Amino acid sequence: MRRLLVAGNWKMNTVRKTAEALASGVASGAKPHLATVDVLVCPPFPYLVPVAAALAGSGVSLGAQNVWHEPKGAFTGETSADMLLDAGCSHVLIGHSERRHVLREPDDLINRKVRAAIGKGLHAVLCVGELPDERSSGRTQAVLDRQMESGLAGVEAGDFGKLTIAYEPVWAIGTGVTATPEQAQQAHDHLRKWVAARYNPEVAKALRILYGGSVTAKDAKNLFEQADVDGGLVGGASLEAEKFVPIIEAAAAVTASGK
Repeated sequence: MRRLLVAGNWKMNTVRKTAEALASGVASGAKPHLATVDVLVCPPFPYLVPVAAALAGSGVSLGAQNVWHEPKGAFTGETSADMLLDAGCSHVLIGHSERRHVLREPDDLINRKVRAAIGKGLHAVLCVGELPDERSSGRTQAVLDRQMESGLAGVEAGDFGKLTIAYEPVWAIGTGVTATPEQAQQAHDHLRKWVAARYNPEVAKALRILYGGSVTAKDAKNLFEQADVDGGLVGGASLEAEKFVPIIEAAAAVTASGK
């Protein structure tokens, strides 16, 4: 059975004081549920070390929001996988929609980052998802197929223990619009079948696929109850422990119900 994962992407928010307080609040609120649910937080780069200290011993994992694919060198402003590991990270987000569509990261660069992260032992959370016009024109599955094909080029079946997929419908990120549970399930089912066809059914069955698109406590339970939705990549609601912890509680309730 796949354990549900609730991940918080803090994006470019918080300062040190608020980041430490938020991490402490999440650690405290998540504690009763960590026997059955995995929790991850991804703060901005400057606060990885203090957040790691605030989370120490809590069981909540630490992730970064990006990584560079080269191990070291003249890459001003970039951060290597070794640096993330040294800061206490176990996970890293790669290919988030904002990096794809705002910062214009191409598919081949995202692939290099995925392979570099996995190669160093980081757990890569590869984000995929369609734009509003791509959905309205019926191209969702084609877009997902392209992003999976390019993002996982050179990734072997044996690497999937260090990989999570996050489905992010771009039309539902930061908009207050959430995909219906049925829409989320349809996309997740397609992604799992893609992995089964390109790799094998066992790898596909074990792979966690998160939903990321304006997840709130109100809709989390219905989303997490879907057969192929294995948790959430949470944006705005992860910036307050009072909003994020209830999403963790929803995941724990779904797990207790026997999913």
